Amino acid sequence: MAPRTTTTGRQTPAGRSSRSDDIAELTARTETLQTVRDAAGQVTSTVRRTVLPGGLRLVSEEMAGARSAAIGVWVGVGSRDESATLHGCSHFLEHLLFKGTTERSAFDISIALDAVGGEFNAFTAKEYTCFHARVLGEDLPLAVDVLGDMMTSSVLTDDDVEAERDVILDEIAMHDDDPDDVVHNLFAEQAWGSDSPLGRDIAGTEDSITALSADQVRAFYAEHYRPSRMVVSVAGAVDHDALVAQVVEAFGRRGFLDGEDEPLPRRAAEPWLPVVPGTVATTRPFEQVNLVLGMEGLGRSDERRFALGVLNTALGGGTSSRLFQEVRERRGLAYSVYSFASSHADSGLVGVAVGCLPAKYDEVLATVRAELARVAAEGIDAEELARGKGQLRGGLVLGLEDSASRMSRLGKAELVHDELLSIDEVIARIDAVTLDEVRAVAAEVFARPEVLAVVGPA
Repeated sequence: MAPRTTTTGRQTPAGRSSRSDDIAELTARTETLQTVRDAAGQVTSTVRRTVLPGGLRLVSEEMAGARSAAIGVWVGVGSRDESATLHGCSHFLEHLLFKGTTERSAFDISIALDAVGGEFNAFTAKEYTCFHARVLGEDLPLAVDVLGDMMTSSVLTDDDVEAERDVILDEIAMHDDDPDDVVHNLFAEQAWGSDSPLGRDIAGTEDSITALSADQVRAFYAEHYRPSRMVVSVAGAVDHDALVAQVVEAFGRRGFLDGEDEPLPRRAAEPWLPVVPGTVATTRPFEQVNLVLGMEGLGRSDERRFALGVLNTALGGGTSSRLFQEVRERRGLAYSVYSFASSHADSGLVGVAVGCLPAKYDEVLATVRAELARVAAEGIDAEELARGKGQLRGGLVLGLEDSASRMSRLGKAELVHDELLSIDEVIARIDAVTLDEVRAVAAEVFARPEVLAVVGPA
């Protein structure tokens, strides 16, 4: 990403400049991060960035010809930022911000974007929370205003907390009935431990959600929902200069942007959080046995992540992958089998997930272990390398055809990665991966001690 700029703190009330002066200064200091042109030299997209008062980051990508716009407010807080007594608070708060503000009721929030045909939702991850919307370009100011209101002025009443508590407990119960959710949560808990926030379920547990008080949630909101922890990303039919004015107006409620600028907090890559090998199993009255077999992977800043991406695709990323062909096509052992790689600033996991009939469990596990041992010993061949690269390239480009995907790319780059690679740069990194690099990663990663999680009938 281009060198970062900062804005000066807002003036004191006695000498405060006007809002229009502030916006003019911010617009003048906006930086252009990327400009993409087509073969004829016409600009197809422009990425621009502004640091707003208080440290709020605004990144946009104007896409030529787009008629819709996607906006996301990315907050740098997730389940791994919670203590044991606050387990599930990030997700709880995500729900509560839809319950009403000083200006809008929950119904007002619901109908605002419904009335213009917009899409509106949110999600909580381990390291961030995102509130996002997709609207027609002309309705972007409305989406900005609603999201700014929610971020800065939610009331979080005792009654709302109690009403939403039951909704979240119902959601937890729903996920507990999903074998895929259960086995992946069990896998993470074994890998990182229940004492580590990374090892805990994002939504919390029945006990932790029942114990959370309204005061605890409000304190969590006040601590983490600050300008310096937020990134607003927009892609599609957007004019950056106009967007600056809209965001300053929407997020300036109740003096939210009046504090001194703060740097965007980033998670340090050290110390490394090791993965604990072992086997864990739990019984559920499911028809299938679901298992996840994996081991420690790579951190998200590791330069070998592109080689691991190619390897993961060749191993279990599609119907032509080794695992799909061996487990499903040749042996008929399971309907669904895939591999994955997840990474954080200070840890990572790789693994294989399979769901099968109980009678086939032993053979499935033996087959997966054999394939992982083979790829650790031999790597992949040239044909698999080419196919893996092609699949990654195609998935990348196809995935960024819509404004919502591009908005997510911008938000994560600014909040999490501190680097915005162009599509061409990412493709070049993928194309540069060699067989030797893939084999080296495979030999190191898949030879590590295994973590096995199993969920199914007794």
